Amino acid sequence: MIMRSLRRTMLSGGAMLSLVALSACDLAPAYHPPTYIVPASWHGQGAFATATPADTQLPSNWWTLLHDPQLDALEDRAVAANADLQAAAERFVQARAMVMSARADLLPHFGLAFGASDNKQSADRLFRYKGALTQTDEFYGGLASWEPDFWSEIRNQVRMAKFSAQEKAADYAGARLSLQSELASDYVALRGYDAQDAIYRKSIAYYQQALKVTQTQLVNQAAPRLDLARAQNRLYVTQAAELDIQAEREVTEHAIAVLTNSAPSDFHIAPTDTLTFVRAHIPVGVPSDLLQRRPDVASAEREMAQANRAIGVSRAAFYPHISLHANGGFDANGFDLANLANSMWSYGASASMPIFEGGMRRAALQASWASYRETRDHYRSSVLAAFREVEDGLSRTNRLWAENDRLKAATSAALDMQTMTMTLYKGGVSAYLDAIIAQEAALEAQIAQVQVETRYFQAEIGLIRALGGGWNDRLLPTPDQTMTFSVLQYDGLHHPAPTGGIDSVRDETPFDNLSGGAPALDMGTTSVQTGR
Repeated sequence: MIMRSLRRTMLSGGAMLSLVALSACDLAPAYHPPTYIVPASWHGQGAFATATPADTQLPSNWWTLLHDPQLDALEDRAVAANADLQAAAERFVQARAMVMSARADLLPHFGLAFGASDNKQSADRLFRYKGALTQTDEFYGGLASWEPDFWSEIRNQVRMAKFSAQEKAADYAGARLSLQSELASDYVALRGYDAQDAIYRKSIAYYQQALKVTQTQLVNQAAPRLDLARAQNRLYVTQAAELDIQAEREVTEHAIAVLTNSAPSDFHIAPTDTLTFVRAHIPVGVPSDLLQRRPDVASAEREMAQANRAIGVSRAAFYPHISLHANGGFDANGFDLANLANSMWSYGASASMPIFEGGMRRAALQASWASYRETRDHYRSSVLAAFREVEDGLSRTNRLWAENDRLKAATSAALDMQTMTMTLYKGGVSAYLDAIIAQEAALEAQIAQVQVETRYFQAEIGLIRALGGGWNDRLLPTPDQTMTFSVLQYDGLHHPAPTGGIDSVRDETPFDNLSGGAPALDMGTTSVQTGR
């Protein structure tokens, strides 16, 4: 009877307090993301005109714009297996778990308590009550507690946790874009080294033939020994330069191996002789769209939203905190517990309110406002950096492509000059010094052209990264989607259901590749071979 009365009292009191909690005030200031006046067009757009509304979004697999199957396979492999990216996904899962931990304080907490003991007193104990020397005690009961969230302190902490999870989702998108762009840039650099190595091999073969011509001229006494020394110098210097390029290629290949979760010693990409990338049409859109495309800007904005809610938490510390508690059960000397006479219960409420704490809570509130202003500054800095990176990318791509056209013309002229001076030397009309000058000019022009073309495609990748790589803040999970389970769910907790396109469940085989060799990427005739 007493327990039923207690239950009715708790239910009616809980219903009343629930109604009060529903009307609780939120002490966080109204949040509005800052707005900035942005230009209507890009200053350095050059050949990249503002895209039409139907063509303003980059594809999520933007690297396919370069039309290289090997790069496509490497990108897929990196996203599936890169350890740093998996770690970013796990940080998002941890942030989602913190959402559920904060949300738990909004709900009543229930528990059970039970125990038993057998105690014996000393016969010589001072002031011992005359009676038995032994005593037993058995009890069991239930506990309940709840803190009504009158000032939205707990709810603001929950919102902060949700915004933090969204921030981690944006960070994951940024880490994925960084991985994809770094891999693509390294791959372009590697192909640039391949093209330079092919030029060096061709030049070395040409210089070897020139050396033979010089030796013949020397035997026929048609040339001085100085010409032979010049020809040898040109050959050896070029061979040394080729070794340097080969070393740079190997280092770049090792970097690609790590990005794709492979052991560098067992990873190899077959070389090619020319750059075969296709110049991409990059829809740059309008500047005002950039704030929705950049993961780092979205992350900074979510950080600012958290700091805004933290102000509400600091303000709530100035107001009374009320908590409700109840417990009840049975306690007896022996196992005859299920007896109303042995029942015990208690319920009540407590309230605490700060009166004087030497300014501790005011300091916390002051710090929360300063932290909010700091996040606003960080957000503004992220926005300006985003615009700068896009403008830089537009300027580089425009200028480098024009530079590449002129270097192609310079290369053609230098090769003609090399052929003509060698012909004149063979005929004894010209000195070998003229041939050496022409050879140096031809090699330098070819290498410079390949380097500039490589830089152009890397600049394209940088521009795509600056534009967000096809990402949009609409891809972020909503605050409610960051929650991982329902209140009464006790299964499927090892790996929560993915949301926002982020799944931390992977095949846990990264270290297998380090012991025996990475599996080959099978792409038909353009496969990436592993093992040397």
